[in-house]
Amino acid sequence: MLSIGILTTALEVGLVYALVALSLFVSFSILDICDLSTDGCYTLGCAVGAMVTIAGHPLLAIVLAMLAGVCSGLITATLQTRFGVQSILAGIIVNTGLYTVNLAVMGFSSNVSIFGKETVFSLFGKLVPAVGWGEWSDLVLLALIVGLVSLGLWRFLKTRLGLSIRATGDSPAMVRASSINPAFMITVGLCVSGALTALAGCLIGQFNKTCDINLGTGMVTVALASLVIGESLVHRDRPMLARILGVVLGSCLYRLFIALALRMHVPTEAFKLVSAVIVAVAIVLPRVRELWQQRKARQAAIALRASHAPEGGER
Repeated sequence: MLSIGILTTALEVGLVYALVALSLFVSFSILDICDLSTDGCYTLGCAVGAMVTIAGHPLLAIVLAMLAGVCSGLITATLQTRFGVQSILAGIIVNTGLYTVNLAVMGFSSNVSIFGKETVFSLFGKLVPAVGWGEWSDLVLLALIVGLVSLGLWRFLKTRLGLSIRATGDSPAMVRASSINPAFMITVGLCVSGALTALAGCLIGQFNKTCDINLGTGMVTVALASLVIGESLVHRDRPMLARILGVVLGSCLYRLFIALALRMHVPTEAFKLVSAVIVAVAIVLPRVRELWQQRKARQAAIALRASHAPEGGER
């Protein structure tokens, strides 16, 4: 049903989306913060990356895009920690403001083309033909980037700073009692989250060789779907590295589901509904499995009592 080309494209886009899912993993799963600035930050990374790439610096574009994402996360965190704005409202405010910022970065044009410019994918493609990876170069590069980011995030979350961030998400009061500043931990966590989102935006811009002002619309739903699928496969009690890799796997599975929907001729207008259904199913399935196990346990207990009951109904 799915050709090699469709599978390859699904995995490539799934790996890009995995970076956004990892950003939500930091903000939503680790810090327990609902950050709705993802859509605007994703487009910000794409816009900054596109303009710097057009200027002839594709590698520098990645660095500057991530710095722009850090700035977005810093503003979101400042609104929450310094001015007491609720996390959802802070994300909405930043996301709304980023629309104009993104337009300004793109020269107040709604669409920017990168065709004819060198990208990290074209540069990497020139390095790998000698080892026979020519047609797989984009997938190999994205796998390397996501692998390095996953390992880096795992190592970061094992440091003292990373452990403090994890503790802040679990219990801010306990962190505060331990003389750790939870506001600083939230700020660092959201900056890391913003950097990952912007990195994904920059990569997708160079991958598609274009940037559109509406590129990030619905990205938070896509990332949430990937995150929920990943966490339904790898539970929270598993080691941190397994949870991170589960998020990456969830993103790739999400893109495969979308590819299947395309092959089944589902109209593109219904993709938002497909995403919502995927999220709902991923959330409900663990609960359904738990209820089924409880039902089997009750039936086993009833059967055990019945087998030990005295014959003839005697007590």
